[in-house]
Amino acid sequence: MFKRIFKIQTFLFALIFCGSASLLAGNIVIKGSTTVLPIAQKVAEAYMKEHPDVKISISGGGSGNGIKAIIDGSTDIADSSRFIKGKEVKLALKKGKYPVPWRVAYDCIIPIVHPNNPLKDISLDQLKDIYMGKINNWEDLGWTNKRIVVISRDTSSGTYEVWEKKVMKKKRVYPGALLQASNGAVSQAISNNKYAIGYIGIGYLNSSVSALKVNGIQGSIETTLSGEFPISRPLFMFTNGWPEGDIVSFLNFVLHPQKGQKFVQEAGFVSLY
Repeated sequence: MFKRIFKIQTFLFALIFCGSASLLAGNIVIKGSTTVLPIAQKVAEAYMKEHPDVKISISGGGSGNGIKAIIDGSTDIADSSRFIKGKEVKLALKKGKYPVPWRVAYDCIIPIVHPNNPLKDISLDQLKDIYMGKINNWEDLGWTNKRIVVISRDTSSGTYEVWEKKVMKKKRVYPGALLQASNGAVSQAISNNKYAIGYIGIGYLNSSVSALKVNGIQGSIETTLSGEFPISRPLFMFTNGWPEGDIVSFLNFVLHPQKGQKFVQEAGFVSLY
């Protein structure tokens, strides 16, 4: 599926690049996914240096909130770590909006634990059972007799929705899980509790947490691009209809192999090329 989307988007990118000679200076508003946020921030900073007459404002809030903002017209670009839902498309069309997806990077969602936790590998089935509350003690996973503190994302998060689909198989996370509003908040919660488990995008990995393999596979650039890592996904920016002016210029910059995609890598994510 990634290859098919890539071919379509490469063709669209060529059309945009050729048709963007005349640009209108102004402001660009970007809202949505906290996963895509560091990519958007790095690319926007570099873009504004090249185009000082353009101002870009960026905020998080989750993929769902970003797509809502495209539908209600309060943003120019919606960052999303998941694809738009059918019900969102219907609502958008009802309001005269036409959300267009632009894949900007790849990511994988990596389970994390405290560095003092000896666990290094976990299966998808074990993750599902932990997040359903069926496995609730670290002793069941070969460690100590302590209750597992389950950290999850809130339901407006695209990361949560991918986790729900690929790990939970549409089953809901059990009510005892502690919900966090961002990848950074999950990482901080895990670093402060050695009996906790959570999940974050690859770009948020740092030395304060320990990444787990899933089914024996390490989340990495290579396993994300190959699809081997079982919780991999593309990341998107959505526009309302075909972009024009500064918006199309900015998207050209994001998709450019030597420009925006360089900052995708600097943000810790997987570039398109």
